[in-house]
Amino acid sequence: MKATETLRHEHDIILLVLDAAENEATRQGACDRQRVSQMVDFFRGFVDKCHHAKEEGYLFPTLVERGLPLEEGPIAVMLDEHEEGRGHVRAIAAALEQAEEDNEDAIAEHLAAFVDLLRAHIGKENNVLFPLADQLLGESDQQFLTAEFERVERKEIGEGVHERYHELAHELAGARAH
Repeated sequence: MKATETLRHEHDIILLVLDAAENEATRQGACDRQRVSQMVDFFRGFVDKCHHAKEEGYLFPTLVERGLPLEEGPIAVMLDEHEEGRGHVRAIAAALEQAEEDNEDAIAEHLAAFVDLLRAHIGKENNVLFPLADQLLGESDQQFLTAEFERVERKEIGEGVHERYHELAHELAGARAH
């Protein structure tokens, strides 16, 4: 499997949780704070620590080595959007810590903004950056990236954590909003 295929598969898992997050952002009344807290855990642990770590630590630097600019173009856009997304997740987490009546709007607003941002981001990666990467990267690059992605999951994320986040994504996607 190509490294970009691994990342696309992770996008599919992320999209499941984004659908659930959208449901929380648009529901009538108070959000399910425990569910949103689980989403924050998923966004921090899977999206950022696992998925974005692979892109930022390995895919993007390899693409820069193969001639893509870092300061402008698709990689710069992706990095900016990763940071913007982290800001939304921090804001959601902060709002969860405040009294309920003071922050329902902030939770919904940042959830909705994060969903919109990440869906568009995934579209750019799947339809622009990854096809470009597949053109630029040779077989040895793909093998290197695949090995590094596996190492990230084993050593940096921890054995079984990736799978736990897959299960959480399916739980969040399958749970019905009240």
